[in-house]
Amino acid sequence: MSLRSTDHQWGSVAKFFHWIMALAILGNGIFGLCMDLAHSPMQKIGWFALHKSIGLTVLALFVLRLLWRAADRRPLDEPGPRWQQLAAHAVHGVLYLLILALPLSGWWFNSLRGFPLQYFKQFNLPALASKNDDLAHTAIAVHEYLFYALLLVLLAHVGAALKHHVFDNDNVLRRMLPFGKPRRPTSQGDIP
Repeated sequence: MSLRSTDHQWGSVAKFFHWIMALAILGNGIFGLCMDLAHSPMQKIGWFALHKSIGLTVLALFVLRLLWRAADRRPLDEPGPRWQQLAAHAVHGVLYLLILALPLSGWWFNSLRGFPLQYFKQFNLPALASKNDDLAHTAIAVHEYLFYALLLVLLAHVGAALKHHVFDNDNVLRRMLPFGKPRRPTSQGDIP
């Protein structure tokens, strides 16, 4: 498998970014929803610190992914109706916006609360805003709603990939699976 993408297959670097970010976002989102289950205030503080560091990691991976995407090629769209191709591009665009906005909104909330933002206890990041407890209530709501919006868009993304795989029997999902290979063409119109 090539590091770089081709006209028909995503490369291993693009696949790595896709799957590691998917796992980190979903795992950190679930972790964030469970933080109220902490048994002590100190445990909760530790869990919040871990949640923030994972969120910052997602943000860093997103920036690296964008840089790689700018330097890498993109496989051609699978043949299909134009509206499906436009919808796929729109969903990807919204996913990218939400993936960027979610950790930034968490950073904003943390800044408004006046807490230091440490990355895995290694170094502090600057605040994005001055302490403001009233605005912090809005910021945490924005952060949570962005996560739920991301889940909805992810459902559309995963649902479409499964539809392509199960019903259309095309390469949309196969070419992004970690060890997936595009199927061989069965007719003149198929892409090799």
